Amino acid sequence: MPTQFSSLRRQWFTDGASARRELLAGIVVALALIPEAIGFSIIAGVDPRVGLYASVVIAIVIAFTGGRTGMISAATAAVAVLVIPLVRDHGVEYLFAATILMGLIQMVAGLLRLHLLMQFVSRSVITGFVNALAILIFMAQIPQLTGVGWETYAMIAGGLAIIYLLPRLTKAVPSPLVAIAVLSAISIGFGLPVNTVGDMGALPEGLPAFALPDVPLTWETLRIILPYSLTMAAVGLLESLLTAQIVDDMTDTDSDKQRECGGQGGANIVAALFGGMGGCAMIGQSVINVTSGGRGRLSTFTAGAFLLFLLAVLGPFVGQVPMPALVAVMIMVSIGTFSWNSIINLRRHPPVSSIVMLTTVAVVVATHDLSLGVLAGVLLSGVFFAGKVQRMFAVERTEAVDGRMATYRVTGQMFFASVDRFTRAFQSEREGTEIVIDVSAAHFWDISGVGALDKVVARLRREGCVVEVIGYNRASADIVDKFALHDKTGVEMGLVPN
Repeated sequence: MPTQFSSLRRQWFTDGASARRELLAGIVVALALIPEAIGFSIIAGVDPRVGLYASVVIAIVIAFTGGRTGMISAATAAVAVLVIPLVRDHGVEYLFAATILMGLIQMVAGLLRLHLLMQFVSRSVITGFVNALAILIFMAQIPQLTGVGWETYAMIAGGLAIIYLLPRLTKAVPSPLVAIAVLSAISIGFGLPVNTVGDMGALPEGLPAFALPDVPLTWETLRIILPYSLTMAAVGLLESLLTAQIVDDMTDTDSDKQRECGGQGGANIVAALFGGMGGCAMIGQSVINVTSGGRGRLSTFTAGAFLLFLLAVLGPFVGQVPMPALVAVMIMVSIGTFSWNSIINLRRHPPVSSIVMLTTVAVVVATHDLSLGVLAGVLLSGVFFAGKVQRMFAVERTEAVDGRMATYRVTGQMFFASVDRFTRAFQSEREGTEIVIDVSAAHFWDISGVGALDKVVARLRREGCVVEVIGYNRASADIVDKFALHDKTGVEMGLVPN
């Protein structure tokens, strides 16, 4: 019990200094969440309060239920773009119902340990994912950089100067928070003609209220929302697990990915019950949190709680926060998120790794769909890996002096990609020749490999040869005994040693 208590204490804060850092980091994140939550609501075609309330609830709930401390989850564009047709055709109440089902699916995914599928995402794909997100974060700021006066550019430059230079003097207060405070004071004090948070959309007044979705509980409703819920759940978990891995790397700590799956599901269910849309982890805000000193659950909780305070109490003042201040913070996030070493490594790393990384970046940036980019990267990684293993496969033929016996020695992995090389390696033999196929240095992985062996053995026997296959390892023997038609290894009869 004492050990559990100390572990829980470390997850929230360790001492007064860390608590102060966590609180300040959460405040910075809360301010950065506002314009993005409003923007995501506009993308989804719903009232700004739907995205803002979602960010409040998800951040607060995930602080208790999540498996990656210091990571920020809220309403995201990745989920918002998926529900546009649902909101347009059926209304916002169906969005709430779909979000609840999304959460249930994510909780089931956690129970089924589907987070283990992340083992098949290569480092090149993760690097491409990070770089693509950095590019998208910067591209999202472009509307605030076009058609504006010189005051906007001057404020952004000043904000970046504060963000990067202040840490050289002191790290007691997160520099992004200082930048936002200073630029807000200048903008409001001098009445500068710059865009403000209030220009993004009306901020909600009051607290979110609990309510069940106003939809009929019928199979027709399930038929409508299920496709959206499945897609939202998959995209949300994918982005959350990838972001968790990135935060793991940034903080040199591990996280509980299975708990994160269930935690994301629970947070989305509660968000929908309080009038919010679905969401997931946010790499931009997570980077802000970590670089501002946030490592534990307190910073995540503070982000949600302070955002609620801002909306309920300080709404009019928050609306006057200049957008250039937040743009400067997001540009800092974009610069910090991008893996600059990946550019240098284009020459140092194997070409296939660079191709996978660049493909992931290109697909994400072109489609603005993170799941498509990661899927393309994973598939391409699989193709390249299969090709590499296939090239390591070989069949060598040696013939006895009298020409009455030939031995084919097979080395490497026998699976679908090596079938063609395997079958082409066996030439026609004279009738009566004794053929030995030695697979002691090979391994059979699938029915394609077994089928190729069947095909070769059948052809040689039709030519009148005496064929013997030797050297199976136990795993290969099992699959051959189960699926082969023309050759059995003898394991089932006890003829092949275990």
